[in-house]
Amino acid sequence: MPATENFRDGLLAAVPTLRAFAVSLAKNTDRADDLVQETLVKAWDKQDSFQPGTNLKAWLFTILRNEFYSQMRKRRREVEDSDGSITARLSVHPSQDGSSDLTDFRKALALLPEDQREAIILIGASGFSYEEAAEICGCAVGTIKSRVSRARARLQEILSVDGQSDFGPDAISTQVTNSALVA
Repeated sequence: MPATENFRDGLLAAVPTLRAFAVSLAKNTDRADDLVQETLVKAWDKQDSFQPGTNLKAWLFTILRNEFYSQMRKRRREVEDSDGSITARLSVHPSQDGSSDLTDFRKALALLPEDQREAIILIGASGFSYEEAAEICGCAVGTIKSRVSRARARLQEILSVDGQSDFGPDAISTQVTNSALVA
């Protein structure tokens, strides 16, 4: 009889004792059956690592035990969400719109005159106060305020932004995301 047939026969002979051991560990017949199945699949996949002449049943029990503890560690990190309430709160707006908006903004920013671009980056992106930005640029605070104002107006024009509703996700994706949070 070829080695594969001997190995297969050994696996089949061990199933009842593997199942009994799995039930004692899992305390649930369905989980025990899953453990036995996973054990048999792993054993079949790794049969080349089994040393003929050694104890096949002990090797299989080791695989089953290791699989059981791996599943237990994994389950410890999982959160039960049978009613879907946690999942519903995880909804997010699609990122592709934000990515294309950022690309458009970068292109528009590059079209600004250097002094306006510098001022709006210092105030809007870097978080400096008008006074700090004026000191960095070596000009008056009023000059910085004027540059930022002109830069904002020009960006709105380039990006065709009319108001706050033109920012962020569109009305449909906002409605879908918000309804998922309420449900």
